[in-house]
This record gives sequence, C-alpha cells and structure tokens, in this order.
Amino acid sequence: MELKFDTSKTYAIALEGGGAKGAYEAGVWKALEEAGVSYHAVAGTSVGALNGAMMATRDLKTALKLWETISFSQVFDADDEQMKKIYDRNLEGLDIKGLLKDFVGILKDGGLDIEPLKLMMMEYIDEERVRESDIEFFFVTYSLTDKQEVEIDAHELEEGKLIDMLLASAYVPGFQRRKLDGKEYVDGSVQNIVPIDSLLKRGYKDIIMIRIYGLGFEKKTKIPEDVNLITIAPKEKLGGILQFDPESTKKDMTLGYYDGMRMLYGLYGEKYYIDRQWTEMQAYLALKTLSEKGMHKAGSLREFNERILPRFARKMKVKEGDYYEVLIRFLEKQAELAGISPFQIRTEAELLQEIIENREK
Repeated sequence: MELKFDTSKTYAIALEGGGAKGAYEAGVWKALEEAGVSYHAVAGTSVGALNGAMMATRDLKTALKLWETISFSQVFDADDEQMKKIYDRNLEGLDIKGLLKDFVGILKDGGLDIEPLKLMMMEYIDEERVRESDIEFFFVTYSLTDKQEVEIDAHELEEGKLIDMLLASAYVPGFQRRKLDGKEYVDGSVQNIVPIDSLLKRGYKDIIMIRIYGLGFEKKTKIPEDVNLITIAPKEKLGGILQFDPESTKKDMTLGYYDGMRMLYGLYGEKYYIDRQWTEMQAYLALKTLSEKGMHKAGSLREFNERILPRFARKMKVKEGDYYEVLIRFLEKQAELAGISPFQIRTEAELLQEIIENREK
C-alpha cells in the first residue's frame, strides 16, 4: 500500500464541534500519526477544542483512552444504564417515572449538571503541557454577555483558566452554564462550528479540516487560492451528539481511522476501503466474468457492452464507461449484503474472494 499524502509538509488542523461525534476526530488523528503527518497548529470548537487540547500536547494515547472508555456519567450527571436504554430504544426495565422526575429537576436546575465533564477535562488535559507546547492551539466560544464570538489563544490565556474556557466552548444548550469573570458563555458552535478562519488569518497554507457534522453554524469563510485545504469527513452516519457510550464512540473512532487511511493512501470505495491494484481493463474483464457466471448473462460481447454494462452503471449510479467504479460499487453492494465488515483494507481481488467464500458457506 503506497502513501499518497505529502508528509514532507507541516499542517494545521481544524476540528469541528459535535459532542460524542468527536471520537471520529481521534480516529483520524490516529491514522495521521501512524503515517507520520506533522502539524504545528490546531483550532477547534466545543469537542473539537477538547480534542485540540490533547493534539496540542501530541497525546494521542490519552485521547484514545478517553474515547474508548467514555460514558454518559463522565460528561453529565446521568445513569449510564438508563441512558444507554434510551439510545438503544430498549424500553424494557427503563425507569420512566424516575426519568421524568429527573427531567423536571434538570429544568429547575437550569440544565444538565456537567461537573463530571470538568473533572474529566482536568484528568485528561494537562494545562501546563498545553501552554508549553510548540503547537499553537486556538479555540472558540461565544459570549452571551458581549454577544460575540470569542477566539482564545491557549498560549496567551491567563494561567489556570484553560479548563474553564474549554468548558465554556462546550456549553451546549441544555447544559448548566457558570459565569466566568462575570460573563456568560455558550458553545462556540452557535457562531463558528469549525474555526478554520483561526488558521487562515494566521497565514497557514496547508490545512486538514476534520468534519463530524455537529449541530451549529458554519461560518462563511473564503478559502484563498493559495491554500491547500484537505477535508476528511464521514460518509456514514455517526452516533448522536450526546451518545457518550463506548460502543458508539469506538465505532465512530474506527470509522475516523479508516476514513483517514482512505485520504492518506488514496483508497477507493464509498463504504469499503479498497487498495487499488487493477486497471480499467482488469475491472472490465472482472465485470465480464461476473456476467458470464450468471449474475447478468449476456448472449454476446456486444450485448454485454451495450446492455449489461450500462445497466450495471445505472444501478450503481456510476458514470457509464468508468469500469473500475462500476466494479467497486458492485463489489461493495455484494459485500454489504453478505454482512462483510468494511473495516479492513483490501485489494479488489481480496474483497471479491471474500464475497465468493461467503456465498459458498
């Protein structure tokens, strides 16, 4: 497998806000780290700020541990078992009366108590290491008091304020908010969910933007022509914003890792991860063989070219004549029907062989 990404450059990284979906960002980071991608600046909002603080200290190991073990009760005052039942839509054993009582209490208290989140940040984020890091780290929140976005440079922040301001960046609606220095803040996503502008205005030219499609406002930002912007984003739906369940976050982290690998190594496929080895002609011959084996029998070569291949292309929603894309989409569909996990990098021949073996069982 050949690396297709330029690791001779040093990049800046923009991280989107999106709660529990932030596990995806950690997965992408793991892929970047394994490939030897270096970075000298990070900008994030909300959970992107939390991940950014760990990226600023290059502490991937800690980030992976956080997202592999996180639970609802580590973020807000909640019963993990009851919350999981809600997300799994499992009503058996669900304490409805207790939940309603808790909900009324939450409303009276002004929202969910996120003291656990603060304690978790204090455990996983080392302010001194962030301040001393050679990685520039910026994050945003929104001041309700001043009615404006607030961008924070971690290196210039008053000592002892990092955790509180990171928390301010993550005050999503429904969370209890505490005033800081007499001012009230809310999640930075209400104004700037992916703060790429923090990097652009400082002159960074090579930027990796990791999207997780959280809830918030995407600031209109003009990308200069001389900026090389690489976007990594999920094609599959991630877990819920408040789905702080290790089963869900591990899945999102795995997806992020493989999507990162897709970008780094130029892998093919929509859902699967294909290390391309075949030419267009080899793909054409493979499609012809599949047709001859009875999937869509053709009476002649002309019939195959004029009827079967266009039908394949339409069904797979691929441009006619792109034999390789038609083949890959077809293999992906067959693999999905066979229940084959996408989380493995395969060549076309390996995926085809796995599909055949699965059919023979």
